[in-house]
Amino acid sequence: MPRTSRKNLPTKLDDKQSERDHRELRIDKVGVRGLRFPIQVRDKARSVQNTVATIGMFVDLPKEFKGTHMSRFIEVLNAHGSVIHVENINEILHALRKKLNAATSHLEIEFPYFMVKKSPVSRQESLMDYIARFDATAMDGKIDFVLTVKANVTTLCPCSKAIAKYGAHNQRGEVTVALRFKKIVWIEDVIKIIEASASSELYALLKRQDEKAVTERAYENPVFVEDLVRNVALRLNADARVSWYKVEAENFESIHNHNAYACIEKG
Repeated sequence: MPRTSRKNLPTKLDDKQSERDHRELRIDKVGVRGLRFPIQVRDKARSVQNTVATIGMFVDLPKEFKGTHMSRFIEVLNAHGSVIHVENINEILHALRKKLNAATSHLEIEFPYFMVKKSPVSRQESLMDYIARFDATAMDGKIDFVLTVKANVTTLCPCSKAIAKYGAHNQRGEVTVALRFKKIVWIEDVIKIIEASASSELYALLKRQDEKAVTERAYENPVFVEDLVRNVALRLNADARVSWYKVEAENFESIHNHNAYACIEKG
């Protein structure tokens, strides 16, 4: 019989991640982050919206294991098709736990979300972009889900309006609302709450008559950053669907070399 060359023998590859670790320290979250992937989300106006998400996928790591198997996270993601649907987030979380033999799994999905808006006077349509985020965790057979929405607004300073002879300074502010809910809360619902709580909402396209209307609206409705978070919180308090929320607002000041910030958390 012909001899078998040693070069043709299968090579055993070491599995370093499965080796014993002697530092006795459990890791809460380990995995991959910064992965870009197509996603399909529910759209209140058009049923669904296709966009691209930046994704993080994590599991816990028991103290006895040296590392996790990073490739398995990508395997789980791609096993659910070429596009993530919101409806299969639970399936992905459970698949992560099973594939990596973990007690907990985590999924973070952040993506641009687009809405068609009409300018206030000329009624011209344009696309506005917002940031939305899903944070989901599977543990002990339960799913914890948090929706986060970021929207930019205009705020006009009440103090500046009260003391200035010729006008008042205003600036762009960013509002971040994170919430848990008992019944579905649409991304559009959160955006509407944020924009109604500010001096004025923003638009992608404004003609001269629109700019006049937006500027005057802001002047007639001055709000501090404190007013902004309180206005949002009051609207969330009145929404029976919401079980927990955290509202943050940051004004990118136009006459100061710093930003103004406020936060309210409840639930």
